[in-house]
Amino acid sequence: MISYPKKIDLHMHTTVSDGTDSPEEIIQRVKAAGIDMFSITDHDAIKGCIVVRSLLKEAGLSFIPGVEFSCKDENGKYHILGYGYDPQSDAIKEVIDTGHTYRISKLKKRIDFLKKEYGFSFSDEDLSALYKLDNPGKPHIGNLMVKYGYAPSKEIAIQTYVDKFHAGSEYVRPEQAIKGILAAGGVPVLAHPSYGRGDELILSSEMELRLRRLISFGLEGVEAFYSGFTPKLEEEILSFAEKFGLYVTAGSDYHGKNKLVQLGDTNLSSDAPYPTGLKRFLERVLG
Repeated sequence: MISYPKKIDLHMHTTVSDGTDSPEEIIQRVKAAGIDMFSITDHDAIKGCIVVRSLLKEAGLSFIPGVEFSCKDENGKYHILGYGYDPQSDAIKEVIDTGHTYRISKLKKRIDFLKKEYGFSFSDEDLSALYKLDNPGKPHIGNLMVKYGYAPSKEIAIQTYVDKFHAGSEYVRPEQAIKGILAAGGVPVLAHPSYGRGDELILSSEMELRLRRLISFGLEGVEAFYSGFTPKLEEEILSFAEKFGLYVTAGSDYHGKNKLVQLGDTNLSSDAPYPTGLKRFLERVLG
């Protein structure tokens, strides 16, 4: 008989991607938040998971290796989470390497765009530090712009300037991410399913079409409990999970100081029984 954890958070980021807590720091924050089971899901990276696993022997916490791939195809954008994979698998490493290559390429193009369009330039020292980050992205560029006085905040820097650049087709495709996770023995899950590009909401028949397509690639779960979901969105995703027999996960999408989201804020009630899809997921990853 499996013992289900009372409080979980399966979606959080460290300094390995665009969070502000190091893997070491996030362990202490997880403990302070009273979370029994957690997963680190850095963008296109598993380095943070490897570090955390090496430190957990004395922490008394249950940990599931995670990752979040930023994907795109002709039908839209997707964030595909992977859980319980083998970190040594060549299949997962291949997807990670592809995502990292695209990320560095986009970083260079964004920096060039900002210089050409707005005259924003940065010192060689700061650019070198930026490129040496594990997975540099828009938040890192935004913070650098604030440092130079080009924008009053990271959010304004991204919205007003960085997002004016369109990266084109340099993305991992969803089928690549899903197949890589499966080949590594993991569980592929669609993160915050209702959210598409920018402020776009994907609902009803459009959501069903999207899920059917991803399921055809091997998708096995959906993140139904999420910090940014309203009860109505949560209800819809749970309904689809039941309809298609999908696993269910819960995550805050915590980024430390880079987002106004608290660790453990998944909208999953600790008093109510876990839904069947979440129980099935926990049974799968806990063996």
